[in-house]
Amino acid sequence: MSAELKSSIERASRIVVFTGAGISTESGIPDFRSPGGIWSKNRIIYFDEFVRSRDARVEAWTRLFAGRETLKHATPNAGHRAISRLVELGRVTDVITQNIDGLHQQSGVPASKVIEVHGNATYAKCLACGTRHEFDEIEADFKATSEPPACRLCDGIVKSATISFGQSMPEDEMDRAGRAALACDLFIAIGSSLVVYPAAGLPIEAKRNGAKLVILNRDPTELDHLADLVINAEIGPTLAMIVGVN
Repeated sequence: MSAELKSSIERASRIVVFTGAGISTESGIPDFRSPGGIWSKNRIIYFDEFVRSRDARVEAWTRLFAGRETLKHATPNAGHRAISRLVELGRVTDVITQNIDGLHQQSGVPASKVIEVHGNATYAKCLACGTRHEFDEIEADFKATSEPPACRLCDGIVKSATISFGQSMPEDEMDRAGRAALACDLFIAIGSSLVVYPAAGLPIEAKRNGAKLVILNRDPTELDHLADLVINAEIGPTLAMIVGVN
């Protein structure tokens, strides 16, 4: 099957890669949905609760800073490096990711090629004016005062730049992702359970528009029946072998 994927990559003229949590678990980042994952250990704070409740914001920031060390020290693995190499070679036009860890950019994929449909957990943004805030700038003040951060420019609510439950999906990113899916002739879904919509609809759109659909994931997914090729295997070693990276 790995040989078939390699052949598909060699024959394709426009490849889109779509990644989920499974590619980053090999970098030591726990996923959200699996038993023992983040959602099973913490209650979900919905977006509207975060906005209206100071206590909810305190809980969210306390949780974020407590778990930040894992993300800070995570590094790209062989799967990320393989995708970066395919981008460098001009084989992959876009990397659409559900992940919020920034590891694709760390691996060398230009930020302009990465479409983050669920946001990014490596910095924060003001919900009112959109100003970017670095965590190092606000962590010390929060730990000293226990007051949730406010925007330095407009005093608006500051939130991790991720998409929370109940928060609108980022329009520009979803538009870019949709256009990329419709323009490709090979769509490779990697490390995603393909159950979180609307992002999980992208491989369906690509397939309906004539693209070949490949799913590489450690476990079966709900879209396997639509795929032209399904590979259930460890992601990093599989991609490293196909692309020829360490």
